[in-house]
Amino acid sequence: MKILIVEDEEKLRNSLAEGLRLKGYAIDVAADGELADEMAFCENYDLIILDLNLPKVDGFSVLQNFRREKQDVPVLILSARDGIADKVTGLDLGANDYLTKPFHFAELEARIRSLLRRKTVVENTILSSGSLCFDTVSRITSAANRPVSLTTKEAALLEYLLLHKGRVISLEELLEHVWDSNADTFSNSIRVHMSSLRRKLKKQLGYDPIQNMIGKGYVIREEN
Repeated sequence: MKILIVEDEEKLRNSLAEGLRLKGYAIDVAADGELADEMAFCENYDLIILDLNLPKVDGFSVLQNFRREKQDVPVLILSARDGIADKVTGLDLGANDYLTKPFHFAELEARIRSLLRRKTVVENTILSSGSLCFDTVSRITSAANRPVSLTTKEAALLEYLLLHKGRVISLEELLEHVWDSNADTFSNSIRVHMSSLRRKLKKQLGYDPIQNMIGKGYVIREEN
């Protein structure tokens, strides 16, 4: 899952990015409304965290511009402006949630999970293929009814493949949705993480559920 954080305060911006990356999300950041406008339209995000008091273009304008083109991407306003009028305006302009500063990171994380669940319109938070299961809330993976220890990036790769089970996912698509936009697209990073993920799953399942379609990408298949 890929999230855009729009926040002009550098310390908070970096703290949010670091905390969410540790939870397995791919993170892009924007420090002003003008850059946020550009990034929101050029990239495909699963969720946007938006401050209101931004340089160049204010958060309400960013939200309004974004909603003219994209209605299905959740937007969570994260702002020190705690007045009822601001909350009403933000929600009326198309925000899906509004959290005031200061806040607890655990609450922000819970709200993010809630918004992403609503976005996928999936009541069951368990993604599965055969006896391979991934819980999108707890981030726990199990194979053949036994837990599998995955890194955050391996878990993110598995989640994306399971969300699109049966479809071949290219390296470019994985970079776009699982890695940050500033990732080195010429590195062997995806292949290294994918190789480790496949090795762990094969050890547990006795077979490799992820197929490498040479020159095309990866697809997760059902157990034979």
